[in-house]
Amino acid sequence: MPHAAWPRIVFVNEAFVRLTGYSRNQVLGQPCSFLHGEKTDRNELDRLQLAMACGEPARSEQLNYAKGGGSFWTDVDMAPIRSKAGDCTHWVFVQSDLSRRPRPGSDIEHLAHHDELTGLANRTLLFDRLQQTLAGCARHPIFCGLMFIDLDNFKEVNDAWGHVQGDQLLLEVAARLQTCVREADTIARFGGDEFVILLQTLGSDPAEAAANAETVYHKIAALLAEPFQSQSLQFRANASVGINLFGQLPTTVDEVIRHADLAMYQAKNAGKNTYRFFDSDMQKMVDERAWMGNELRHAVQRQQLSLHYQAQFDVQQGLIGAEALLRWSFPGRSLVPPEVFIPLAEQIGVIRELDRWVLGVACLELARWATIPAMAHLVMAVNVSSQQFQLAGFVDAVFDVLFRTGARPDRLKLELTESVLIQDLPGVRRSMAMLKAHGVGFALDDFGTGYSSLKYLKQLALDQLKIDKSFVADVMTDSHDSAIARTIVTLGHSLGLQVIAEGVETVAQRDFLISIGCHIFQGYLYSEPLAANEFEVFVRFQQQRANAQV
Repeated sequence: MPHAAWPRIVFVNEAFVRLTGYSRNQVLGQPCSFLHGEKTDRNELDRLQLAMACGEPARSEQLNYAKGGGSFWTDVDMAPIRSKAGDCTHWVFVQSDLSRRPRPGSDIEHLAHHDELTGLANRTLLFDRLQQTLAGCARHPIFCGLMFIDLDNFKEVNDAWGHVQGDQLLLEVAARLQTCVREADTIARFGGDEFVILLQTLGSDPAEAAANAETVYHKIAALLAEPFQSQSLQFRANASVGINLFGQLPTTVDEVIRHADLAMYQAKNAGKNTYRFFDSDMQKMVDERAWMGNELRHAVQRQQLSLHYQAQFDVQQGLIGAEALLRWSFPGRSLVPPEVFIPLAEQIGVIRELDRWVLGVACLELARWATIPAMAHLVMAVNVSSQQFQLAGFVDAVFDVLFRTGARPDRLKLELTESVLIQDLPGVRRSMAMLKAHGVGFALDDFGTGYSSLKYLKQLALDQLKIDKSFVADVMTDSHDSAIARTIVTLGHSLGLQVIAEGVETVAQRDFLISIGCHIFQGYLYSEPLAANEFEVFVRFQQQRANAQV
């Protein structure tokens, strides 16, 4: 859930002027965040913004900064002002000067909300923040999560080396946990060797939330697996972790914690040093994903991967090329959809290996096409992931594949997504320039679905834009999609770029696209993706039909 923007000040009283040193004219129109500074608690600010996004009142103690640079502690009460229709139109902030009161870190109030050993939140503070999170989830369709972490065999550390070493281990664990989460999340020590992490805004659907929670777990597991060093002793820590996702259905603080605790014991029963989700259906999905990830890691060696080729047609020139599409199948199951296993490959770190395999096989096929008169003119389009393109040796790897296979560079077209471009635009430009100098072409895939900054089109040596199939699908029924398609075509042509529409399935779609100036197509109207031998038969048939019409 995005945080709410800080509201701008429309009125302050004399007490505010005296406390901050700013005059009314200096602050009117300013966002109230201008009082925040280097040592203002970011977690508290995130909590307030979350409450604002939910339209809920909230209270906080925070460190603000006066005009002269001095700081002061204030007790802030904020409350929404609503119109008759129930819309929030203004916010009222009431500040109370706490500069004479002892501050957190040294006073009784701080000790009441934080663990004495680690300085992390304690049960009281965790319960309070969890209650606020549940209130936010009740108003917005978002999933959050609670991780219950229990160190495996911690008692053995105390028994073998004493409580001093045990406390040192807990301090190290607390420090490492803090590097695994965001500022908006809350880490608490629940007691003994138990830690709890409240994870905010994991996603809007269960699968996305589960994947993000898994990512946090793997970070934690990797850091805990690294040796802990204390004086002359070295030891390792493992943990059993229970994860409870919540936000879809009404629940209570006690239920959220109890379910995460039960999931942790499931992890213990599964052999320790692992994790479990509380929801049984969610756990099945995670297990399936873990199994699929393991199978995917071995798919290349087991020869379960193949390339299919989907034709690309120009209305004037006929068949001009094909896009290489990765397919995965294994005994006992049908083909796994690319939209399922490609994101999985990116998450588990095997996408680079898949990219190398695809490029190698595609270039071998491209070299074979060059020996067949009916296919020698075809261009091969190959998708390149952002992870692969960002590799320092990517350009050399492409040249190496072209050299080994004998494929012509000017018959190879690499398709990039906008996620590649936003990470390192200067580096992308350099890599593209080196490859373009040898004839390799470039297309920007799925244009319009991501960030779509015009600076990409202006600064990059692209040859082609691809209209995403999501726009093509409803181009005849959705005025917005038809307008987007028309805009992309106009923009592409004005920059001297080819424009190709993917996902073309009907004559009506094709005719509309032709009417707005798009003349290159890919989709089931022309051909489904075909295996290499089937594609060759298809090409020969197209040539025979073209010859018969002459």
